[in-house]
Amino acid sequence: MCYMVVQGMLLVGHGSTMPYNKELVETTGKLIAAQTKEFIVKCAFMNMNTPSIEDALADFKKEKIDALVVVPLFLAKGVHIEKDIPGVIGLPEGVKKGTFLLNGKTIPLLYADPIGSDPLLADLMIKNAKKALSNL
Repeated sequence: MCYMVVQGMLLVGHGSTMPYNKELVETTGKLIAAQTKEFIVKCAFMNMNTPSIEDALADFKKEKIDALVVVPLFLAKGVHIEKDIPGVIGLPEGVKKGTFLLNGKTIPLLYADPIGSDPLLADLMIKNAKKALSNL
């Protein structure tokens, strides 16, 4: 008998009145889901867009997952990363691990870091600069 571990990923964006912000988060969620079957991916927003983090967490209660990781689609740490998102997901400030009650079962809840400085980000900035220069 083979048991497959299924994880949930809640991708959290800031939210904006500009529609492309929501589209960017949702498109990124779709790209992640297409790239790996390891995660059931859902998107949520701090403010201004839907679903809210609370609504997306409630939506995960329909899934059969063994762990849930909340991944902020933010570049750097700030008030939302350090205080607001942890508060909404029920973690004290500075704590990266807790639990999530899922249909009577307690599963691990993990909170990932924002993007931060990463060689992939540098590669993307070079790509964007070259694209801009191609318009000379």
